[in-house]
Amino acid sequence: MTSNSATQPNFQKLAKPYCQADDRKSWGQIANTLIPLLFMIVAAYWAQQFSFLATVPFLIVGGLLITRTFIIMHDCGHGSFFKDKKTRDIVGVITGIICFTPYRQWTREHAAHHQHSGDLDFRGRGDVWTLTFDEYQNASWLEKLQYYLYRHPIVTFGIGPIFIFQFRHRMTLKTDRALEKNNVYFTNLALVVLYGTLSYFLGFKNVMMVHLPMTIVAQLVGCLLFYVQHQYEETYWAQGEKWSYNTAALEGCSYLKLPKVLQWFTGNIGFHHIHHLNHKIPNYNLEKCYRENGVFQTADTLTLGDMLPCIGLKIFDESGGKMLTWAQVRKKQKALSLVSARV
Repeated sequence: MTSNSATQPNFQKLAKPYCQADDRKSWGQIANTLIPLLFMIVAAYWAQQFSFLATVPFLIVGGLLITRTFIIMHDCGHGSFFKDKKTRDIVGVITGIICFTPYRQWTREHAAHHQHSGDLDFRGRGDVWTLTFDEYQNASWLEKLQYYLYRHPIVTFGIGPIFIFQFRHRMTLKTDRALEKNNVYFTNLALVVLYGTLSYFLGFKNVMMVHLPMTIVAQLVGCLLFYVQHQYEETYWAQGEKWSYNTAALEGCSYLKLPKVLQWFTGNIGFHHIHHLNHKIPNYNLEKCYRENGVFQTADTLTLGDMLPCIGLKIFDESGGKMLTWAQVRKKQKALSLVSARV
């Protein structure tokens, strides 16, 4: 895909036929996601009478279904799930409440991520904080410590998601417009009413023992997905005129090839390179677009076994065009020190 642009196919033209939303498929996806989710919640409450361990299978499946619910909200935000905007927004707000996410605020932030993915000049909104090797070399010890802590798995996949979805999304931002602020307030109010009512009838502890683990499972899975879809060894970062939207999509986003059952739970988001190329493609059309266009099958392909190594990648090396582990960073630093000493 890095061949001369004159010889490349028109990627956007290839993707466009798959942008058509199918309301029947969309409602079917809502039904086969939210009905099983409700069943898992009820089953988890029922299993509590035996032990917490008895609830674990229902909590895990429920968490995966919340992940799938998030993808529905995500598609509504991209304007790709229903033909009618009002329907998309209503479904987006409702699914956002289920996922502890203010739909309109998150949609705007996520749009910035799509617009500038892989662009070194526009980092900081809706992405994973990434420094280049030179930036890290020139950073102060405090900045390096902050970056190290941010990139630590406990923070990246544990503290971070909980902070963002349980606390940060409860607040408005200076950049929020009135519609987004009102949506934050409405989401917060809906959560208070929903969980307050459940706690009144079922007990606060019982509610927390069901919904908190489900939510944490969903956030962990979602965070892992987002991370490996952009943070892999041969990913793409560029700046200025060297940056290209199409290249950022096809070379800066992986194809995460998952087992079919996990592909279903994650709403086909593994076809992330195609999603970034054209976010108007509904998730139920992504696989078809992939299968019917060989040019999209040459993307960097990751599997479950590749996820753990990706977590170890921390710094982008502009000279080598790839992500480095801390060990590789130290090795390069040592090599540069030896060269400097000889000079």
